[in-house]
Amino acid sequence: MGNFGQKVDKFIEIFVNQNGYVRVVEGLKNTLMIAVLGLIIGIVIGTLIATVRVIPKYKRLPRILNRFCSFYVALFRGTPMVVQLLVFYYVMLPLLGLRITGVQVAILVFGLNSGAYISEIMRSGILSVDQGQMEAGRAVGLSFGTTMVKIVIPQAVKNILPTLGNEFITLVKETSVVSFVGAADLYVAFNYIGSNSYEFMVPYLVMAVIYILLVLIISTGIKIMERSLRKSDRRH
Repeated sequence: MGNFGQKVDKFIEIFVNQNGYVRVVEGLKNTLMIAVLGLIIGIVIGTLIATVRVIPKYKRLPRILNRFCSFYVALFRGTPMVVQLLVFYYVMLPLLGLRITGVQVAILVFGLNSGAYISEIMRSGILSVDQGQMEAGRAVGLSFGTTMVKIVIPQAVKNILPTLGNEFITLVKETSVVSFVGAADLYVAFNYIGSNSYEFMVPYLVMAVIYILLVLIISTGIKIMERSLRKSDRRH
């Protein structure tokens, strides 16, 4: 216990007296920003892809778009997140002559990756909505797109809310790999504390606790939203 107490003292020394908490706060901010913005981008991309996948394929354009979407989903689901980060940061950006930060690259890649997964989640959600909803919308004169946006997709989101919550949790945990492109996340912050104290046990334990707390908060938020939506349904 005495040895562990010394490790804790070293951690507190770096965390408090040497302003290690500043790096932790910055890392937490970047972790949440990457996960939240990545999820938002993923929802937009995923919804668009899911819509393309479920529309009738009578014409040539929908068939071409469907093939492109299938390739996109296969590409991002078939390669690890860290590989995507490295390719974008060290290959695509130099080829395109762009200069953006590691955090911005992480947000972009997380959004593109999440879009591939959310497209399948959203597609299953759309297919779970009664076909009569689409027919009713078309019967009153709404276009296919308007019916999807105003009637089908809102109901699909209710059905897939828990799965979207799981996707958000996955994004939060996967931010631990963004250090490969120079982004300062929670891992980088606690690794700095460990490197300066020459003791990694306590920093990594604290980091694990923070991730667990984040997951619990997100899970609780999703459950509250689910209960709220169920109450809304009952009122109607």
